[in-house]
Amino acid sequence: MSRILPDELADRLGTDDEPFLLDIRPASEYERGAIDASRNVPVYDDLRAGDEASLRRRIDEIPDDREVVTVCKMGLVAKRATRVLDDAGYEASTLAGGMSGWNGYERGSLGYKIRSVWWRLRG
Repeated sequence: MSRILPDELADRLGTDDEPFLLDIRPASEYERGAIDASRNVPVYDDLRAGDEASLRRRIDEIPDDREVVTVCKMGLVAKRATRVLDDAGYEASTLAGGMSGWNGYERGSLGYKIRSVWWRLRG
């Protein structure tokens, strides 16, 4: 399963290679803060509970002509969304660290820098 680091995603935003950003968090969390240009399909709670049907029912809302990057709180539940999309024939990856990782990247936090090194070492 593929993943993308926050700095790698940032480099692609606003370019011809910009992926479709699928934010699966609940609408209330999405409204408190999200990555520009992301689209909210709030299936987080269902996926976390093991119910993939809610995402499958909404899959027609997701374009299949470019890579899809799934986003959640920490990146864990988004992995399940990425797997569902992979199974449906999409080119999909998970944002490493989710919104927590993205926010750390934007702040330039030490925690993000340490996690980024760890993610790169893990490959």
